[in-house]
Amino acid sequence: MPGVNLTSRPRHPYLDRPAPLAFAHRGGAADGLENTVAAFRRAAEAGYRYFETDVHTTADGRLVAFHDATLDRVTDAAGRIGALPWSEVARARVAGREPLPLFEELLEEFPEARWNVDVKAEAALAPLLELIARRDCWDRVCVGSFSEARVARAQRLAGPRLATSYGVRGVAALRLRSLGVPVPLRAGAVAAQVPEHQAGVRVVDRRFVRTAHALGLQVHVWTVNEPQRMDSLLDLGVDGIMTDRIDILRTVLERRGAWT
Repeated sequence: MPGVNLTSRPRHPYLDRPAPLAFAHRGGAADGLENTVAAFRRAAEAGYRYFETDVHTTADGRLVAFHDATLDRVTDAAGRIGALPWSEVARARVAGREPLPLFEELLEEFPEARWNVDVKAEAALAPLLELIARRDCWDRVCVGSFSEARVARAQRLAGPRLATSYGVRGVAALRLRSLGVPVPLRAGAVAAQVPEHQAGVRVVDRRFVRTAHALGLQVHVWTVNEPQRMDSLLDLGVDGIMTDRIDILRTVLERRGAWT
């Protein structure tokens, strides 16, 4: 409903740290070791506490932290993750040397970290929610997806204890709201996680940020690797930046007195 007051809900504990939030995108993918324990460990040692990752399920239902549907691009193996058992996927090595982690292993390895999880396939949703419930880590995980239907389904299944961001349709609706078009928005999301531009069209500007804030939503922008763009977005008041270049983002935030 266009008139729904999305600010009536208290802020989710996932967002209880001071903004701007610094997200290590895939652990900091600039060195080619994306979504590996080595990448996330490097980010943790650099002081990062918010990590972005992706999940797929193997043929036997194991939840793997990996971006692509196939192993081909970044590992020494090949094939669709969803068609392979974990015993085969576990033998693949990113950049020829780092194994793929299970998401549960990442939760254990980095107990202080907050995770932004992009659910890449429908089959991964139920195992992810089961894992979050079993480990009782609702405050540590925000679920996102390009599919608005998928994150809406996650929210319906888990209720308000689960933090979610908007999918593509939700972001489009929020952009229209910022332009004065009274379109419906899904209540319950805690953030809009967006690119600065999409298909040549600017998404994030001052009106977009102000509209999100008026609705009680944070704005997290991905994937930003240049210091000038980081400064520009922070000047607009965005609440978080996802980057492959964790060294550059930390330097920018330190210079602005905003590194926490």
